[in-house]
Amino acid sequence: MPKIEEEIQSSLMLDEPTKYKVLLHNDDYTTMDFVVEILMAIFHKNILQSEQIMLTIHKSGKAVCGIYTYDIAQTKVYQVKELAKSNGFPLLATLEEA
Repeated sequence: MPKIEEEIQSSLMLDEPTKYKVLLHNDDYTTMDFVVEILMAIFHKNILQSEQIMLTIHKSGKAVCGIYTYDIAQTKVYQVKELAKSNGFPLLATLEEA
């Protein structure tokens, strides 16, 4: 009986996960210093990056703080909300698809 070898070729295509932008929004109550603290603590920005992003938020009304997968972006939004709330600020963080 002849030996038959079959080669099964399967190609598995993996898509990159959808990325989401986390944005901080300007308001009239949250201090600039607190926004800088948030950017350093939650988004791991250095002081210069944090100040630049904070000024963009102040001048433009909002700015992107980072781009992450959905679960990480959602966690960052939650962390901002909880830290802002515990410090008495109404800082708004949102996410949108990148």
